[in-house]
Amino acid sequence: MPQPATGPTEGETFPALCGHTHLFPDARCRLQGLPDPQGFAAAPWPIGVDLRFSDAVGADAELRTDDPAGPLLAVPAYTTGAGTEIGQRTWIIREFSPKGNEVELTIGSRAAA
Repeated sequence: MPQPATGPTEGETFPALCGHTHLFPDARCRLQGLPDPQGFAAAPWPIGVDLRFSDAVGADAELRTDDPAGPLLAVPAYTTGAGTEIGQRTWIIREFSPKGNEVELTIGSRAAA
């Protein structure tokens, strides 16, 4: 899918604040710094996502948009602030909602391996 003229080029990374220490179905994260939040919510394109969880732990994820299942968020393994190891996971993004200058991602189910 072509990117809008005001959108970022593929390969750029944007921060996303998550309300929990890990992702699960119905969890939400807010993407920040997108040049066209409305356009991105309507037609997302591939980007890097710098996840920041509620315990201040980060993970470098990747938003993919070319899968038949729909947009995916690929998250590498990481350890929470409390020491819980979270394995690599790929999540289907159920919804992209513009929220002012941000885009809220609603996590759906885990993608099939």
